[in-house]
Amino acid sequence: VPAKFAAAAIIEAIEASIELIVCITEGIPIQDMLKIKQKLSGSNSRLIGPNCPGIITPDECKIGIMPGFVFKKGNVGIVSKSGTLTYEAADQVVKSGFGISTAIGVGGDPIIGTTLLDSVKLFMDDDETDVIVLIGEIGGQLENDAAKWIKDNGNKKPVVGFIAGETAPKGRKMGHAGAIIGGKDDTASAKKRIMRESGVVVVDSPADIGKTVKEILS
Repeated sequence: VPAKFAAAAIIEAIEASIELIVCITEGIPIQDMLKIKQKLSGSNSRLIGPNCPGIITPDECKIGIMPGFVFKKGNVGIVSKSGTLTYEAADQVVKSGFGISTAIGVGGDPIIGTTLLDSVKLFMDDDETDVIVLIGEIGGQLENDAAKWIKDNGNKKPVVGFIAGETAPKGRKMGHAGAIIGGKDDTASAKKRIMRESGVVVVDSPADIGKTVKEILS
């Protein structure tokens, strides 16, 4: 659904008590998303997105636009703000000899339905997931919220983290609407530090995700 009409479509789905709503649309106005967030609270619907690739459980279900052939069934859960890095991480995990339980692309907008923290909580309680890959980026507090929850809740499962945007110029929006540095904790280096302090295994390059997962699972 185009950005102009997406909010109405999402609200219609919430009012119809649809449990899982996936919105891949980019450019939905923040005012519209504020109304949607209000509507979601107290409903029995979960929204993935907007501005996201969707969600996939290999060999079972795909709702979104990710290249399904990259994903093979396994025990690694992936949650990411970036669609492209979701596919990259999945490809590396599979090439390392493992597979994906579920991959969630939460989207890169400032206001989203399901956050990184929401997704990490779901993976921590998921019997089919043994390792979690958490991919964030500059801007916002979602990564820090997830990291602090992991620290406070005993780190039941190993988490591998990567933050995109290390070399982004200060104050510049990069790609996603939410990828703009607002404060000192919004930078890539600050997020990586907070993740490391929370017990997350942080990789400095996305090229290291697959081999790090392999080391943990081996």
